[in-house]
Amino acid sequence: METPGSQSSLHRANLERVVRAVRLAGSLTQAEIARATGLSAATVSNIVRELKEGGTVEVTPTSAGGRRARSVSLSGDAGIVIGVDFGHTHLRVAIGNLAHQVLTEESEPLDVDASAAQGLDRAEELVSRLITSTGVDRAKVAGVGLGVPGPIDVESGTLGSTSILPGWSGTRPAQELSMRLGVPVHVDNDANLGALGELVWGSGRGVRDLAYIKVASGVGAGLVIDGRIYRGPGGTAGEIGHITLDESGPVCRCGNRGCLETFTAARYVLPLLHSSHGADLTMERVVRLARDGDPGCRRVVGDVGRHIGSGVANLCNLLNPSRVVLGGDLAEAGELVLGPIRESVGRYAIPSAGRQLSVLPGALGGRAEVLGALALALSEMGDSTLLDGSVSAATPAFT
Repeated sequence: METPGSQSSLHRANLERVVRAVRLAGSLTQAEIARATGLSAATVSNIVRELKEGGTVEVTPTSAGGRRARSVSLSGDAGIVIGVDFGHTHLRVAIGNLAHQVLTEESEPLDVDASAAQGLDRAEELVSRLITSTGVDRAKVAGVGLGVPGPIDVESGTLGSTSILPGWSGTRPAQELSMRLGVPVHVDNDANLGALGELVWGSGRGVRDLAYIKVASGVGAGLVIDGRIYRGPGGTAGEIGHITLDESGPVCRCGNRGCLETFTAARYVLPLLHSSHGADLTMERVVRLARDGDPGCRRVVGDVGRHIGSGVANLCNLLNPSRVVLGGDLAEAGELVLGPIRESVGRYAIPSAGRQLSVLPGALGGRAEVLGALALALSEMGDSTLLDGSVSAATPAFT
């Protein structure tokens, strides 16, 4: 029996520290593991050798700083995780392994008026179909990350009021999907998962303080502070769309006037162009037309960028992030929207905060949220099951 403070319990703790560092990063050199865990190079070398012999990790030759090194990642067959993303009009599912490799991914349209039960039934069907198509062992499923476009109560897991999926308000989507699949499900809002996706796979790699801004039917921000998503005590941190820009402005769905959302979200912006471009206009088409030189669309995209920049300046003054990543369809406008964002940041942010900030488009496009759901599942799973031989030893498989 291991006792606290014993040599065996210390060794076990060090094993878990190394496995966790590799699991969260995807792959690390042994020197990077030592820096991330605070363990000595010799200790890391011994632990990696033990984990490799046990089949928990794989070691491949690489280079770092021009020198030969060894890259350590979790074994590709150690387990799999599933990401599920519900959007305004889509359902997207991805399956990945613990080495951060995406094995398969698929998206299908979703009726915005569908009930939560209908949507979750569709998710269950799509997950089962992709599991079958990849041929992976269902007993290897370590967990599921679930993204929804609305606020999640941290304590109860209840989805708050959302105008994007109105039939879902008051439900507990993680609990209900877990009952269907028979595996742990972890839920978060789409902006937080977009931030996680870009942090692990995209434009946020290498930074520890990040704001991911998503502009779609609403406007939200996923905040990463010291490498972790910051949700706030009630789970509503990052509601940048409800920063007040004009107290006499349009009435927002939240009941206030002149929120950032009323100047930037698609539902408010698209009507500005209906008379000249038709009522069937989408933000994706506005961006495409703007890139092709359409003057009206370029003006609207630029104005949206300046308004977003005002909100970003407030974030800079409060949190001083090192990077802001713009997601959603608007990011495809490139410098047509990023330039005005930087212009407003330069005007309204404290100079020292503005100088340290980089503003980039998201690298993952519409995949950011589902890849963030994979990252959420990876971050929430325990390390003890990996060290004890298999995911299935502690995780019931769905049927």
